[in-house]
Amino acid sequence: MNDLAPLLTPEGRALLEEVRGTAPADELAVATRLRRDHPADLVSAALGQARLRQRAAAKFAAADAERMFFTPNGVEQSTRASVAAYRARRLTDLGVTSVADLCCGIGGDAIALARAGIRVLAVDRDPLTAAVARANAEALGLTDLMEVREADVTEVDTAGYDAVFVDPARRSGRGRIFDPEAYSPPLSWAVAAARRAPHAALKIAPGIPHEAVPPEAEAEWISDGGDVKEAVLWFGTGAPGAVRATLLPGPRTLLGRGLPDPEVRPVGRYLYEPDGAVIRAHLVAEVAEEVAGGLLDATIAYVTADELHPTPYATPYEITDQLPFNLKKLKALLREREVGTLTVKKRGSAVEPEELRRKVKPQGPNAATVFLTRVAGAPTMLVGGPARPPEGP
Repeated sequence: MNDLAPLLTPEGRALLEEVRGTAPADELAVATRLRRDHPADLVSAALGQARLRQRAAAKFAAADAERMFFTPNGVEQSTRASVAAYRARRLTDLGVTSVADLCCGIGGDAIALARAGIRVLAVDRDPLTAAVARANAEALGLTDLMEVREADVTEVDTAGYDAVFVDPARRSGRGRIFDPEAYSPPLSWAVAAARRAPHAALKIAPGIPHEAVPPEAEAEWISDGGDVKEAVLWFGTGAPGAVRATLLPGPRTLLGRGLPDPEVRPVGRYLYEPDGAVIRAHLVAEVAEEVAGGLLDATIAYVTADELHPTPYATPYEITDQLPFNLKKLKALLREREVGTLTVKKRGSAVEPEELRRKVKPQGPNAATVFLTRVAGAPTMLVGGPARPPEGP
């Protein structure tokens, strides 16, 4: 899709309505029928847009995705609506009423900001992307609060705004970019723009090295439904150097307290698997303190404890067996327990879950979880299942 304009005409909009929800298997037949009365390029564009809208429903509310416009990169790189709404709430809590959204993409964050009552200048240098963002503002009835501008973000004056939000491009034609200075624009430029504003939020990859976080910034790692989505560098929050992990839905936020690394201890009755945002934020020690536990291994982010202490920041499992790494012994144990549904989790092991399942051939009516990990440096298999709180009297 290189031109949005034909889809915004009455004919284009009527076609979009007609192809809504078309299954992939039906596309050829639908296209053949529609090309009898409409230009082939327009039919292809409408079907392509319908396909993108179906993909976008995983990130946006279905009712929004059916009205919005997308590009392939826009669907891939846009912020999940739940994460964007959470960030907008944080900005409103800071008293922000206007934001310059730099590198706005198709407008996912700008939409959330506008819906929070914030006036937004949304900027992107790509003509098609800016046109899509503008069409989305119109489709969702947000044009009073969303101004979309096609421009180079490095040339935009943000002096009249309470905050800047920067979401640099972290992908190139060769895939994901890991060096923050290779972002477009580079992280150093985004940090400089943040320092000039009363408040700022910079969206970055969750794998950013902690040493790359500016000392005056607050660093937040965000997961949604257990999947780590992004990291954000906040400026102007009054908490320089703070580290937090936020779990959505909720939100539930774990603040770093600067704790030392937990001690390594023997395997207890329970194993806790910290949320990915907690691990990325280096807050496993905070979880270990919360559950009165320690580490299985100094280099592995699994916490073990003798008692069950429910926490939103880690998933607890009850461990029934501890074995040295030995597939024959594991296969015999699973056969004895009649385990047919086997969940395989790993940290610090080179064995792939599918490879293990193929070799042990689980069969039976029962379920179990096996952790492939290290205990005090030794390759180990821990077998158990999700922990259940004790029943009341």
